[in-house]
Amino acid sequence: MAETKPTAAGKATTSVQPKKSSNAISYLAPIICIIAGYLFWRFVLGADSGFTRPDPEGGFWPDHKGPKGAWYRMYEGGIIVPLLIGCFLMVVTFSIERFLTISKATGSGSISEFIRKVQYHLANKNVDAALAECDKQKGSVGNVMKAGLRKYKEMITNSEYNTEQKVLAIQKEVEEATALELPMLQKNLVFLSTLTSLGTLIALLGTVMGMIKAFSSLGEEGGSGAAAELAVGISEALYNTALGIGTSSVALMMYNIFTTKIDSITYGIDESGFTLTQSFASLYK
Repeated sequence: MAETKPTAAGKATTSVQPKKSSNAISYLAPIICIIAGYLFWRFVLGADSGFTRPDPEGGFWPDHKGPKGAWYRMYEGGIIVPLLIGCFLMVVTFSIERFLTISKATGSGSISEFIRKVQYHLANKNVDAALAECDKQKGSVGNVMKAGLRKYKEMITNSEYNTEQKVLAIQKEVEEATALELPMLQKNLVFLSTLTSLGTLIALLGTVMGMIKAFSSLGEEGGSGAAAELAVGISEALYNTALGIGTSSVALMMYNIFTTKIDSITYGIDESGFTLTQSFASLYK
């Protein structure tokens, strides 16, 4: 039976602790945004003062007629419009949430410049100075590098393991720190990616409903009355289409911006791990 080589990972302890974070926004925001979308549609776009023939007793869905301007014509888009407004508000909400989170994760200053400073301090065997740079950086790359540097400093004075085992211990520490940082960066991006498609699909539903209404009116009535109902139905279809395309476009744009920023942070984290392991292997053989 072959002898199994012991590794540092089996005995070394880790300083990385799981982060406690609440994600209440993921289930509260959609509900609040849909309600806000309906209220905006009902009481702003559907305000009685915006129509020549308002329906003050309409309740949930008043049958207002004669909008006084393009702003109020959006109301004629139908009950799908508040859903689309809610989706747009969700895009705005999660974009702000992701912007704040990713900005915090990026930290202060350039990531590449931060890594160069740490490399310089490690080359001079000044681990404490490298740790101080991590405190200044305050981002995900700094957090991962700090966890790795602590293990790095511990392994310098460790006499139980050989160099290979020490490098493995540092690498394991970096991987554990990375596993805690990356979920925070990716969290809630699924909402933006989902809304990219969902906005278009809801808009398509509203478009189909508007066209059904238009052609039903055309078949049931004749003369100018049919033309008016046809115009209303087509207007409903087009407003839904425009709102859905706009919502999906903004969601797609923000999703791509955030994934690009996350890729930059991830690259910095990977470079941090490589820097630590290569530095230790070359300086403490």
